[in-house]
Amino acid sequence: MTPHQREGHRGSGPGAITPDGCAVELYARMPAGDEPEIVAGAVPAGATLLELGSGAGRVTHPLLERGFRVTAVDESPQMLARVRGARTVCGAIEDLELDERFDAVLLASFLVHTADAAGRAALLAACRRHVADDGRVLVQREGYDWHSDLPRERPVAGGGTVRIVSCEPAGGVGAHSVHAEYVFPDARWTHTFRTHPLTREAFESALTGADLRLERYLTDDHVWALARPA
Repeated sequence: MTPHQREGHRGSGPGAITPDGCAVELYARMPAGDEPEIVAGAVPAGATLLELGSGAGRVTHPLLERGFRVTAVDESPQMLARVRGARTVCGAIEDLELDERFDAVLLASFLVHTADAAGRAALLAACRRHVADDGRVLVQREGYDWHSDLPRERPVAGGGTVRIVSCEPAGGVGAHSVHAEYVFPDARWTHTFRTHPLTREAFESALTGADLRLERYLTDDHVWALARPA
């Protein structure tokens, strides 16, 4: 079954576009940043990892190279077709019901900032029901100034540039519509998506509501957090 287009999300550019507006060809060429190192520093060597929202394997592949056993979950079959070496599961994270638990669950790509509060609770609930009792949940958050320090851009490998062009109120109390551009010498993509800024207090409250407790922030900017079952 093809997932329905997500309200307020759209994308353009070469290749397939997922229901949340992500371009498969773009994510297949985007390099991993510091995410693999952050995960590796917070999870025991050789651990089992459940990666929720793996996309085309940008982070999956470096984690596999580091010896982790990864189960990659994504709602886009086109994205998962790019993943190599990991077990893959195609489906919505919110509905995921695997009959197993993992040493660590990874919720990256700022998914916790969904503009749908019920959706946020469902994402964190999926993390909680799949993490081992002595396991850990790693969550990637937006930076505190990401909605105000605009426009901004950064270079990426391959001669590309990522531009966050605008951020406007949209789609409910506290929700924003963000417009991004990805420009490479041979291609250009755009992505418009909805997101909800979260204060530190709101984020930690969402963890508590999912029966998780914050253990510590993994980075000084609080973009990465490690939580444990409460």
